[in-house]
Amino acid sequence: MSTINPFGKEIIKVETDFCGRKLSLEVGRVGFRSTASVIARYGETVVLGTAMVNNQPASGFDYFPLSIDYEERFYAAGKISGSRFVKREGRPSDDAILIGRLIDRPIRPLWPKGYKYEAQGVATVLSMDPEFRPDMIAMIAMSAAFMLTGAPFDGPIAGVRVGLVDGKPKAFATPDELNNGDLDLVVAGTKEAIMMVEAGANEVTEDQVAESLEFAHKAIQPAIALQQELIKKVGVTPQEYELLMPDEDVQKRVDTWVAGKLGTGLRSPYPERNDLVKKVREDMYAHFENELGENFKELKTEYDDAFTMALHKDVREGIVREQVRPDGRALTEIRPLSSEVGILPRAHGSSLFTRGMTQGMNIVTLAPLSYAQMLDTMEHNSSEKRFMHHYNAPGYTVGEIKRLGSPGRREIGHSALAERALLPVIPDEVTFPYAIRSVTEIMSQNGSTSMAATCSSCLALMDAGVPLKSPVSGIAMGLMLDGDNAYIMSDIADAEDFAGDMDFKVTGTTKGITALQMDMKVHGLGADILKQALMQSKDGRAQILKHMLTILPEPRKEMSPYAPRVESIKINPDKIREIIGKGGETIQKITAETGTEIDIKDDGIVMIASPDKAKIDAAIQWIKTITEDPEIGQIYTDRPVVSVMDFGVFVQIMPGKDGLVHVSEMSEERVERPSDVVKEGDRVTVKLIAIDDRGRLQLSMKAAARELKDSTKE
Repeated sequence: MSTINPFGKEIIKVETDFCGRKLSLEVGRVGFRSTASVIARYGETVVLGTAMVNNQPASGFDYFPLSIDYEERFYAAGKISGSRFVKREGRPSDDAILIGRLIDRPIRPLWPKGYKYEAQGVATVLSMDPEFRPDMIAMIAMSAAFMLTGAPFDGPIAGVRVGLVDGKPKAFATPDELNNGDLDLVVAGTKEAIMMVEAGANEVTEDQVAESLEFAHKAIQPAIALQQELIKKVGVTPQEYELLMPDEDVQKRVDTWVAGKLGTGLRSPYPERNDLVKKVREDMYAHFENELGENFKELKTEYDDAFTMALHKDVREGIVREQVRPDGRALTEIRPLSSEVGILPRAHGSSLFTRGMTQGMNIVTLAPLSYAQMLDTMEHNSSEKRFMHHYNAPGYTVGEIKRLGSPGRREIGHSALAERALLPVIPDEVTFPYAIRSVTEIMSQNGSTSMAATCSSCLALMDAGVPLKSPVSGIAMGLMLDGDNAYIMSDIADAEDFAGDMDFKVTGTTKGITALQMDMKVHGLGADILKQALMQSKDGRAQILKHMLTILPEPRKEMSPYAPRVESIKINPDKIREIIGKGGETIQKITAETGTEIDIKDDGIVMIASPDKAKIDAAIQWIKTITEDPEIGQIYTDRPVVSVMDFGVFVQIMPGKDGLVHVSEMSEERVERPSDVVKEGDRVTVKLIAIDDRGRLQLSMKAAARELKDSTKE
């Protein structure tokens, strides 16, 4: 490739060995009008990371206006969308949204507080190596691009996806190794510390996770060093900016006014604490409105922000100085728990899980496997997902008026976390041949609703009679750092989340962890503190699970009468075409006449669904008559005579399989002419007595009659 771009400037490229492959970062080849753009190459994966940063602060934002998106392209995998009607990429898939969040989470905390310049990052996958997922290369490209903007991003960061292969951590494990292994872990961090953790696991131990965290943080160091080399070669000009912080004078005035009004006076269980905080805030408004008169209207937002800062400081001081939390709990104490199951009469399974003021209602619906979700994305090639969890949290759940619409990034993220937490314990489709949809309707929010979604979903699945391998509970852990001291809190509520330094969600069974999600609000943590949080979470999960099992100790043995019944049989895959028939004629006839739904897998598993057991049995019997091979000694009852000859009659014992009843085998008495005994279309009972070397079937009416008579005597 050329080393000079069309404008005569040098194309700068750096490369290094990274987890067994060559990683390169290239600047100056594309994206000339972006603030910064980087092409990252790793194996056959190529990702373009572009960053745009405005040079003027945005108006009207009370938060840092950063957005990061991950763009999938079907061409990157050499694919065209499987949709018959839409071939162009449209709205991002759930996978793309989740990866966008994955990249955003370690980057967002590394910008200074008060920075309000609008920034956008877009990672576009141009080529995808099927040997590994491209998301971590996208994260590295995005970090490098933001570093090159000159904006005050305190990176670089890098990430790696780790699997367990033969019990040992492996970076950039293949999709098969991740899918068939016990751990799929993403770790992102800076040179000094870990910034973000996300994982799905098959009941792995806390020690295994801690070992993998340390392995991952060491593994990302070459990618961080490569970005630093690139920055030196490019020569970045720092952006001039100002931080929009609360007015120091306003903050001092509010701090002085609230002195003595916070602290122990506000330490009450929720919702009483919320009411007390609201009263103090309103008193603060009244005080300064009286003092400042009309000027207060223009300054009200600043005073409100200053009060929030004072409140957060008070929360931190209570925990650090006295180890007492805002609602009076000890650091390891769980909020009050209560639960119900079977609360919705027509649902296949339902539950209501309440922890403090956080409450989730879950509804489970069962359906035949044909209702599984088809996945058609850059990485997934028309695969299916039979267990689906969805999460909804309207505005009323936080006491606000919000416009209803399609699920946002947060809802999709929480849906995926609870789904990942429960997936390892969902029975396989042979054991439980159903598509399963679990929907959590959050009723009230006050911290860690995704963990309430996990617990309520587990209870509703058990209520629906889904034979889970083990029950799952979840807990959100928090952290306050004070110098070298770390104060870890179990089951954090909103106030501790807003004022704290970490949100670490852990789900699992009594055997081990099934999912993790950790976000930082400071510049990272060491693996030792994360291990401490993991070990403390184990006790909290156990306490929550103990409560859940007092409500429903095991999955129900009987399903709801309104749930479909699904049974399966295994046939020879070569017989599938016979069940389907020409143009689907046979299977359509079976479903129409028996009133069932039938799904056929390529491996010969046939699923038959209906609320009526008798209809399922009828369909199974029909399928067996089509697919079973003739068996010597078997009696076939009520079978049609298809032709009458001088030497005997031909009887169809199963579709496409006729056998001869010789005249000598028609009756115990001598038969002169077969037509004297039966006519074409009559139905008779026969026994298969032989199959000759040419595969011809020899049947006997008299042997069948004799055997049936003898069995009646017995």
